[in-house]
Amino acid sequence: MNYYDSSNLKRLPELIQLAPQASKLFLAFEHEVYHDMHALPLKTKELIALAVAHVTGCPYCIDTHSKKFKDLGGTREEAFEAVLVATSTRAGAVLSHATHFLPAFDEDNPIEAKDMAGKGPECFC
Repeated sequence: MNYYDSSNLKRLPELIQLAPQASKLFLAFEHEVYHDMHALPLKTKELIALAVAHVTGCPYCIDTHSKKFKDLGGTREEAFEAVLVATSTRAGAVLSHATHFLPAFDEDNPIEAKDMAGKGPECFC
């Protein structure tokens, strides 16, 4: 099985049937963002979507937004620069989050190995 087989997208109607009201609301929201709001040109929206798709790791979105961006006159150079901006931003967020480990690491309240035996994690990441 290929987990990212684009033919899986043909099954979206099945998902929509499972939650028709929520699906309707999402699709209306998406339509409004892309087609009814005009502070940003559609090409810019597609460029943002392409960069975000790389951060979220969605191959379907990468494929779709790459094609839409190109159809709107976008270039490979613009697309890749946006991906690099997203990469840099994500890496910066990871680095800034690293500041949270310092207080926990420096805390004088160790968790004893015997206290961890048989217990699951205290976080869900």
